[in-house]
Amino acid sequence: MTSKQMIKIFDTTLRDGEQSPGASMNHEEKMLIAQALVDLGVDVIEAGFPIASPDDFKAVSEVAANFRGVEICGLARCNDADIDRAWEALRHAERPRIHVFLATSPIHREFKLKMSKEQVVERAVYGVRRAASYCDNVEFSPEDAGRTEADFLCEVVEAVIAAGARTVNIPDTVGYATPAEMGRIIRTLKDRVANIERAVLSVHCHNDLGLAVANSLAAVENGAGQVECTINGIGERAGNCSLEEVVMALRTRQDYYQCDTRINSKRLVPTSRLVSETTGLLVQRNKAIVGRNAFAHEAGIHQDGMLKERTTYEIMRPEDVGLSSTDLVLGKHSGRAALHDRLKRLGFELTGEDLNRVFDEFKRLADRKKEVLDDDLVSLVQQTCSC
Repeated sequence: MTSKQMIKIFDTTLRDGEQSPGASMNHEEKMLIAQALVDLGVDVIEAGFPIASPDDFKAVSEVAANFRGVEICGLARCNDADIDRAWEALRHAERPRIHVFLATSPIHREFKLKMSKEQVVERAVYGVRRAASYCDNVEFSPEDAGRTEADFLCEVVEAVIAAGARTVNIPDTVGYATPAEMGRIIRTLKDRVANIERAVLSVHCHNDLGLAVANSLAAVENGAGQVECTINGIGERAGNCSLEEVVMALRTRQDYYQCDTRINSKRLVPTSRLVSETTGLLVQRNKAIVGRNAFAHEAGIHQDGMLKERTTYEIMRPEDVGLSSTDLVLGKHSGRAALHDRLKRLGFELTGEDLNRVFDEFKRLADRKKEVLDDDLVSLVQQTCSC
């Protein structure tokens, strides 16, 4: 890539994300999250799988009818009932998208579908054409594309684009791919599919090996124009590509990727917390971008560097993702500089022996506590010196 491009962010928190065990949301919760996604600035909201249940149909219908300025997508298998139901749910959307899918890998063809290659191509083309009869914004996903033969994947992709697919999504359905493999798949499609320029190439990566974000970035590096992801990376099994991580990787490393997104990054932390509270799925402390420790520092060397120049140990500003400030956590690894800074913030101008005595007592307390709080410091100062 020689010039900066905008990567579409396709959010599937309300569809794939809700498929996380224990993460089901009621109607009101889905509408709250949909509003948060609009505020965040995602390009596409996959609101659900309309034929899956009456509640899913209602959610997709309500999201489609109530939110403007964003594409609203419904998922459907390549059959009449699914596609018709998806359109019925989406018909009042300002910018509807029907997302049809069909498995293409050998293991799925043999054991799940019991279909030949020829039958898979025929069914995929039929599904895209039927969806395109309702709206011109059709996405097709060859499920388990990551384990599909390259020649056959190229054949399917070319056929569905010819049938009317405007977006072709390449799913690593079981999280099996590596970044090099995912990049090669996207590059192969760009090089070998004759009509590839008529569609946006997308990627949907699962995190079974912890590689979903890396695989998505490799796809972008090789020509993908859309990334499918979820807030906090929730989803089936180990989850999906994390929206906040892929967005901030592209933004922080624009020098490398020459890409960005339309996401309002200051809404990342609030949206993450809303999804966590709504689903009951906690965000691990050391989660990139939105975890409690993502902008927290305890080691004395790091804290000293941060007090002198933030960029010594932070590559992003906490304010850019929706946090108010960096957190210098006081614990047993903290040094004198961080303690002195915190005491000043609390109104204590300690120097010389007073500071040394408080620092010694602080270290003794820190050996007993995981984190020394401001109230602890006030007590230490009152007990240790005459200020």
